[in-house]
Formats: sequence, C-alpha cells, structure tokens
Amino acid sequence: MIQSEKKNNSLKKEINNRKYKLKKLRTLGFDFPNKFCCTHKIKEIYFTYQNYTKDDLYKLNCTSNVAGRITIKRILGKALFFVIKNNNYNIQIYIKSNIFPKNYYKHYITDLDIGDIIGVSGTIFKTNTLELSIYCKEIHLLTKSLRSLPDKYYGLKNQETKYRKRYLDLIINNKITKIFKKRSLIITYIRKFMKKENFIEVETPMMHPIPGGANAKPFITYHNSLNEKMFLRVSPELYLKRLIIGGFDKIFEINRNFRNEGVSTRHNPEFTMMEVYMSYSNYKDMMNLLENLFIFLIKKISNSLIVTYHQHSLNFKKPIKKMTMIQSIIKFNKNIHKSDLSDIKKIKRITKKLNLNTTNCSSLGEFINLIFEKTTEKKIIQPTFITEYPIEVSPLAKRKKDKNNFAERFEFFISGYEIANGFSELNDPEEQKNRFKKQEIKKKINKDISENFYYDKDYITALEYGLPPTSGLGIGIDRLIMILTNQKSIKDVIFFPILKKL
Repeated sequence: MIQSEKKNNSLKKEINNRKYKLKKLRTLGFDFPNKFCCTHKIKEIYFTYQNYTKDDLYKLNCTSNVAGRITIKRILGKALFFVIKNNNYNIQIYIKSNIFPKNYYKHYITDLDIGDIIGVSGTIFKTNTLELSIYCKEIHLLTKSLRSLPDKYYGLKNQETKYRKRYLDLIINNKITKIFKKRSLIITYIRKFMKKENFIEVETPMMHPIPGGANAKPFITYHNSLNEKMFLRVSPELYLKRLIIGGFDKIFEINRNFRNEGVSTRHNPEFTMMEVYMSYSNYKDMMNLLENLFIFLIKKISNSLIVTYHQHSLNFKKPIKKMTMIQSIIKFNKNIHKSDLSDIKKIKRITKKLNLNTTNCSSLGEFINLIFEKTTEKKIIQPTFITEYPIEVSPLAKRKKDKNNFAERFEFFISGYEIANGFSELNDPEEQKNRFKKQEIKKKINKDISENFYYDKDYITALEYGLPPTSGLGIGIDRLIMILTNQKSIKDVIFFPILKKL
C-alpha cells in the first residue's frame, strides 16, 4: 500500500512538472503546431543509407527533416542524444550544445522529455560505432507529453493494462505493432483471393429490426426517429442471401458482428467475420473454396503450408482432413461408442456422467452436438473439417438426402478453435418457415432456454421469390489471425477488446 502511494505521488509530481513546462512554453508562443514537413520517414533513412560507410555519408552531406516520439534521452557532457521513434523505426539524434544559443539549449532542448514528439532538421551521418544518426541543426517541439512512458526495458507488465491502454503498448512494444500490421496484411490477402475468385464485396446493415442468421443473444438499441427497437446484428447472413435472391452470384462481406455474450480468450462481444455466398453450389464446393483460401493465405504469410501455433505444427497441405461429428466424438472419447449416439436413453446417461447442462437439449441431435462441443472440439488440433451436423442445430441448412437427421454442413477447426462454419443453404421456403415456427414453440415451452429465436417473416417472403441452390460460409477473422500470429488470446489481435469496467 505504501509502495503504491509512493508510486502515485511520484506520478503526480511528474505530471505537475510537465504541466509547468508546458505553461512556460505557452508564454513563449508554443501552441501545438499542426504540421511539420518531413523529407524522410525514419524507415526510409534506414533502407536508403544503412549500407553507406561513414565517409560516404560525410561526403554526401545529405540533409533530412524527420519527426518522431522521444523514447530515450541521454546527456553526455556538452552533447545530448535522443532516440526518436516513428512507425516502429528508431533513429538517434545527436545534439551538440555549442551550435545553439546557451539559454535555448539549456531551457528548451534539455527540458524536452521522453514521450515528447519532435521534428528535427539535420545531416545524416554515422557515429564512431557506426550507428546511423542525425546531426541536429534545428529542433521543434510538436507535441508536449504530459505523462511519462512506461520503462522501455520492463514495459507494461500487466496484461490487462496492455488491453486497456493499447496506445501505450503500441508506443513501447514493437512486437505488438507487428502483429496488427500482420492482421491488416492477412485481411488484404483475403480480399485479394476473393477478388481473384470473382467475388464481389458488399455491405449490409449493422442495425436489424429482427436479429437473425445465428443463434446468439443480440445487443438492443433504439431508433428515436422511427420509434422502434433495433438490434446490432449478430450475423449478416439473411441479408446476404437476399442479395443472392436478387441476382448476385458470388458475394462476400468482411465486417463486425455483435453478440451480447461472454468475454474470454476465445470470444469478444464485438468481432470481425467474413461471410461468403455462392449460387449454384453446395457445401462441398464451399469446403473446396475454403481449402484454397487457406493454402493461398498461408503461403503468402509464411511461405510454407506448415504453421506453428504454440507447441503444435499445423499442416495445411491439401486435402485437409474430414470427419463427421459422430466419428470425431468416437475418436477423441474412448468411452463413447457409435451405438451410444443413436439411443436417446444411452446418450442422456452419458451427458449425466459427464455432468453436462442439458437444459437446451430435447432431441438426439442436440445431445450429440452438446457432447461434441463439450468433449471434442478442443481436442481437434490439426486443420479438420467436421461434417454432418444434426439438423436440429442447423436451422438454415439443407438436410442430407441420404441421412435425413443431418445437415449438409461443416465446421472448420484449427488447434481446438472453430474457425469457419458453412453449409448448403436451405432454399425451401415452406421448410424454412416450419423450422422457424418450431424454434418459436420451443422457446415458448421452455422459458429457461438460452437460445434466441426470432421469426423473420420478411426473409420467408424473400425466399418465396426463389433462392437458387447456394452455399454459404462464415469465417471468424479474429480467431484466424490469432492462430496465424501465434497469439494465446483473441484479445491480442483486437486493438481494443471489450473489458469489464474498472
């Protein structure tokens, strides 16, 4: 407690000292200038001049204007050294006291603090230790930092502080900046692949009058002008299928979904999804598309089809492994046999023995799905397609012709994470209407049920105009990026994850 108070007092003292410096600067006319003309980015200086010798640079006498944040400050006799950082690159600034007026050097330059953003004009050179540097001729304070940065060497120790103050983590941690640049690159490559495959990128509403397309609890908002309750979308699926009905052939959307549910290493209430729809195709065509997307993506990112995720080497070489849901349960659970999964009495005994919450289960398919989710998912390490989901948990998917209780559906798993979900779309309006009604009845009968069912009358009307044979796919972009950047938590690849209020 005493240590914490000392730390707080020291922080207050530092802030007050910096505020005093700012007040003094304001009397001299400082007013946070809105521009500084850079002739080079720090990155450009390195790529252009790092292979030049010390003598070459001296003869070249190349001048440069650069800007960045001070991360290191060292005073050595009559010389001052700053290291400034911009866009993950650092460069040393050498300032000699005798080339500036004495008072200016003493009361302006040496008063600059770590965290301040400065603009520097000078000559590019190499020191005796061959460090690329700038010999400063002019220096301009651009932004005064009123708070000190965390220690450069110890950084931010608390993981939650890193999430809450991501800007600080980015300032001092080059590794985290690289992760988010890689995130941007991955999404760029995904778009490139989709364009190559002749898909059109579209945008659909973020606010829905009825939440649909996924079994998830929505966030509720209100439209004042319309005087209507609205929902942040849990999925764009039903709108995207309306576009296929309207005549689009191959479409995709990369955007946010919102689900008013738990926060964990696997879940964030606001997350990025890509949904894909392709007419005149089925779920097998979509599995093939997904396979090709991953091969394209992973080759671009790692120049190999082997990806390291923690202690596992994940092999994406085609063909990717395929198993039915029942096959996977039997493989990863030695005490469960095929005959156990076809008898409602036996399966109830299994769930009881496993101490599973069966509140939402009333049919054999729902029990099978529960056992898979709770006992099997996390054990699927290598890239694997799980197929033949029970029809009861696949309300928007077509039935398999040869196995009426199962859907033409797959989910794609990597390292215990569900990354993608796809199926042949149900395009029979009568059957879709019946499934929606069954969900509504189930909800009315069981008030404790956690599923969120809404009957979308307008979607049924759209289906009645005719949805061609279509396959659909949803990919969790955040989880995918988490694996491709070898991060432990989804929060590590989302700039500002949702956190509990302090």
